[in-house]
Amino acid sequence: MSGPKRPRVVAFGGGKGLSVALRALRCLDADITAVVTVADDGGSSGRLRTDRDALPPGDLRQALAALAGDEAAARLIQHRYDGDDALSGHTVGNLMLVGLLEMHADPVAALDEAARLMRAHGRVLPMAAVPLRIEADVLDDHGGSIVVSGQHNVAICRGTVTDVRLDPADPPVAPEVLSAVADADWLIFGPGSWYTSVLPHLLTPRLREAIGKSAARRLITLNLSEDTETAGLSLAGHLGAFERYADGVTIDAVIADARAVGYPDPVASAAESLGARLVLARVARTDGTPRHDPDALAAALRRLLLEAEDPAEPETIETPRRSAGE
Repeated sequence: MSGPKRPRVVAFGGGKGLSVALRALRCLDADITAVVTVADDGGSSGRLRTDRDALPPGDLRQALAALAGDEAAARLIQHRYDGDDALSGHTVGNLMLVGLLEMHADPVAALDEAARLMRAHGRVLPMAAVPLRIEADVLDDHGGSIVVSGQHNVAICRGTVTDVRLDPADPPVAPEVLSAVADADWLIFGPGSWYTSVLPHLLTPRLREAIGKSAARRLITLNLSEDTETAGLSLAGHLGAFERYADGVTIDAVIADARAVGYPDPVASAAESLGARLVLARVARTDGTPRHDPDALAAALRRLLLEAEDPAEPETIETPRRSAGE
C-alpha cells in the first residue's frame, strides 16, 4: 500500500531568503521546485552577465547549494576566489553554471544537469529565460522622485521605493516553470528581499497569470526585519506591496515570527485583505540575529503543507491585542 502523496511545492524568490525556505522544505517529504529571480547585476553575477551574456548565476547557485544532496559539492560551488586576479570575487558555482549555460541552448537543461551533479533534492528553474533588469521609482530625502536601475542599486538605495518594474516587461517564461506552477499543491513566496527577490515574480505577466490560475494553495513567509530597500516598510506594508502587484492573486496563509510582528492586528488585517490567515510561530534563530531558522520554519510549515485538507495551525504564539481605549 502506497503512502501519502508528496506535496508538490513551488518556492519563489532568490538569494539567502529563498535558500532558507528551501532548507526548511528539505526537512519535509515534499517535491520541491525553486523558481529563481534572474535580475542580479552585482558582483560576480553582474560581471558574468556582462562578459558572457549569461543569465546571472548567483541566485541559481544559492538555490542549488540549498538543495544539494552532496555536502562537499555544495561547499565547493559556494567557494569564492580571493586575491586580485581575474578570478577574484567569482565563485566556483557561478563559473560552473555559466559553463553549463553555454553548453546547453536551453537554460532549463543546464540547470537540470547542475541539479544532477549536485544530487539536488528538487529542481531549480529560472524565473525567466532571459536576464532581467529591475527598475524602481524612489523618493529621495528631499521628497523628489528618482529612477533607480538595476537590482544591486535598488537593493542598496536609501530612499522609499514607490514603484518597481522589469525590463523586458513581458519576458519569456520556460514551459517547465508554468507546468510546475499549474501542477503544484502549494506556492510559497518569501522570505527574501521584497522588491528585488519576491515581487519580481508578480511583475512577470505570464508567471503572474499562471500563479493566479493555479489551484494550489499559496503561502507567504514574512521577513524578520527590514532591509535597506524596504526601510520604513512595515510587515503589514510588505503584504500591502504584495497585494498591489498581485493583480487579484489571493493567499491562504501568512507565516510570521511573533516577536518580529509584535502587536499583530495590522499584519493580520493586511493578511486578511489578501484572503489569508496569519500564523504566528517561532521561526527566528535563537541567537538574536534577524534570520530564519530552517528547522523552526520547517516545523511551522509541516502542518500547513503535510497534514489534512483543513490543516491545524502550527504552534501559535499568543500576542496580546490592544484594548479599544489604547
